[in-house]
Amino acid sequence: MNSEAPYSRLSPETVLDAIEALEFRCDGRVLALNSYENRVYQIGVEDGPPVVAKFYRPGRWSDAAIREEHAFSGELAAQEIPVVAPLLRSGESLHMHQGFRYAVFPRRGGRWPELGSRDEREWVGRFLGRIHGVGRTASFRERQALSMDELGVKARDFVLQGEWMPDYLATKYADLTDELLDAVADRAGHWGGARVGRILGDCHRGNILWTDLGPHFVDLDDCLTGPAIQDLWMLLSGGRENMRTELNDILQGYEQFLPFDRREIALIEPLRALRMIHYSAWLARRWHDPAFPQAFPWFAEPRYWEQHYRSLDEQLAAVLEPPLEL
Repeated sequence: MNSEAPYSRLSPETVLDAIEALEFRCDGRVLALNSYENRVYQIGVEDGPPVVAKFYRPGRWSDAAIREEHAFSGELAAQEIPVVAPLLRSGESLHMHQGFRYAVFPRRGGRWPELGSRDEREWVGRFLGRIHGVGRTASFRERQALSMDELGVKARDFVLQGEWMPDYLATKYADLTDELLDAVADRAGHWGGARVGRILGDCHRGNILWTDLGPHFVDLDDCLTGPAIQDLWMLLSGGRENMRTELNDILQGYEQFLPFDRREIALIEPLRALRMIHYSAWLARRWHDPAFPQAFPWFAEPRYWEQHYRSLDEQLAAVLEPPLEL
């Protein structure tokens, strides 16, 4: 596999061959879906509805970790929780074709949720409460745990070791992130003593689709062990008052199925800071994939790093503020 272009040999023909190797009769239609970390395609099937195939990024997860992701989605689906679990072929969910690992899923449509009403927010809260309830019945052995070191320190160091940031910002960025990570560690060390369990990990609105039947989650690729608030805070929007209202509504639904430790609210701004640092490192780590310079050309421009620095400076102030209170 060419490490400089991990998907260079994944042609539409290869995708179709992989699906037909599982005894699907493809009709030739291949539609690339919006995904950068993996490659995801909708594929037409002659004698049924389309399927969706996810080709896992080479080297990112072990086979055992991917199977653990699939098993978790299967557990949730068995409890009639609306997640999209992979289809099985001869009892197996993870397949290999020409060096690519992949899984096939039923196609589930829907729209991104606006969460603009109390009813919608309570609904998604119930959804997450049920997921976390199942998540606490067992533990991951192969999936990673949410880590301040991985999201913060290692991510920051990777950026500083690269050639993306303008020289005139590097020292200032190092000093600011030192201060920010110290503040995060002070306020969120050991996740504030919060109980951790199996969670979705990357629960933003783009990973939730909404239909008339309610929400369903379409991608468990980032499931991990962590505190419940990690799956809640990314759904919040606006300033503190708006976040307070939205979180209250989400918890009204969530706590119909699982108690929520209010101390976890203090983790929101530290987790946001870690995500901001990690996002830049994620782009840097994937820059050898041609899809990334094409999709994120601004990443290599000085103005991106100037804005990133200002955003982190503002986030430091947010971390140092008293936490949100309901």
